[in-house]
Amino acid sequence: MKNFIIIACLSLCLNLSAQKKKNGTVYIEHPGIDLVEDFNKAWVAGDIEKMASYLDDDFKIGNGTNLNKDAEGRSKERFIGQMKWWSNNFEYTRFEASGGFPDLIDYKDGGIWVQTWDHLYSVHSETGVKIDMPIHRLYRLTDDAKLIKGIVEYNNQNAWNRLSDSWTGKDRENGTIYMYHEHINTVRKLLVAAENGDMEKAYSYMDENAKFNDINFKDPVSMDQVKENDKAWLSKYDITSIDQVGYPDYLEYDQDESKVVLSWWKIRMKRKSDGKEVVLPIHYSHRFNDEGKIAGGSVYYSPNAIED
Repeated sequence: MKNFIIIACLSLCLNLSAQKKKNGTVYIEHPGIDLVEDFNKAWVAGDIEKMASYLDDDFKIGNGTNLNKDAEGRSKERFIGQMKWWSNNFEYTRFEASGGFPDLIDYKDGGIWVQTWDHLYSVHSETGVKIDMPIHRLYRLTDDAKLIKGIVEYNNQNAWNRLSDSWTGKDRENGTIYMYHEHINTVRKLLVAAENGDMEKAYSYMDENAKFNDINFKDPVSMDQVKENDKAWLSKYDITSIDQVGYPDYLEYDQDESKVVLSWWKIRMKRKSDGKEVVLPIHYSHRFNDEGKIAGGSVYYSPNAIED
């Protein structure tokens, strides 16, 4: 039995050993890494001619998240044209290592690749849209590691979508603004209920899973936290009135189909400890769901107005 256990252990070790197979070498320092870094420096500097000199004639670049199975990537000529457009339309460009360092992998049968983890920052000069995101790239090099044959890039497409939406050459509408709407009435009824101390009715206009951002808090608060905060506040103050300032707007956006009421108020209170009267200017942004309930929002005010 003892011999059987030893044989079994030896067999396991041999199997584990057989599962390991080298497929190349990884370098932390290599002329190919220098090539990629020089290429990116030329791009950031706007030296398109120098940047192009690092590219192989058969160069291709593509997005690694592209779902088009027939995509062949952009050619060297097209890529250079896009880099010229970038140089003429962007400013403050920075392309810096982030979250790691470049590696060069010399595969036995798969060529020479450099992988990088960088952060791109740049601003579109016409629209002010900011590109501020991490980028992961795989650079395929020639066999002598002197030119770049191709790039596979992974980035956040939302940044480019924002730019595309903003840079159309003309104004674009994004929904409708209402001066009168049932959602505006809901916000009014909520605040009237709070003014009269009927907090349960006030909360009834909100979805039980609603979350709110308070400009003075780091994290969003849940409905349970809202109720706790209100209870603590009302233990110190009596509300005498909540007065509308100007008029609320209901914004029904086309993009994302979001529904938001913006409103401005003055909350007049009397401090219980000494009878001091306090006026708190406050701005609400209430977001509505499809059921007509308040699903969340943001509140803006200065805590200096109610400090003890």
